[in-house]
Amino acid sequence: MANTRNDNEQNRNEQNRNEQGRGGQQNFGSQTQGQGGDMSVREAGKIGGEIRKEQLGPEGYSELGKKGGETRKEQLGPEGYSELGKMGGEARKEQLGPEGYSELGKMGGQRVSELVEKGKQSEGGSSSSDRNR
Repeated sequence: MANTRNDNEQNRNEQNRNEQGRGGQQNFGSQTQGQGGDMSVREAGKIGGEIRKEQLGPEGYSELGKKGGETRKEQLGPEGYSELGKMGGEARKEQLGPEGYSELGKMGGQRVSELVEKGKQSEGGSSSSDRNR
């Protein structure tokens, strides 16, 4: 894992040096060239995020997200992080409604049952379907 992180950092440093050799500027298309303000902040942010994702690659982007999550967890502390999760859960429940939220819970329960069954089978234990025969 450490080698991957170092390799990603080296790739980012090399890309940054290459960009600086071009004046450190990215071409965002003809919309922004000399027309000052044709692109919204949201559009510019989306383009910047896509460029950053390409620079980091999937592993680097995932690592960046984990690092940000850990930092946020440190900022909020255990109680704050728990409260943040509750707020997200409440928002999702409002989006789905009672029936949708119930269905989501059933799907999660089924998945857990499947994983438990796989675990039992991989340990060589008998599955519930074997016991019911």
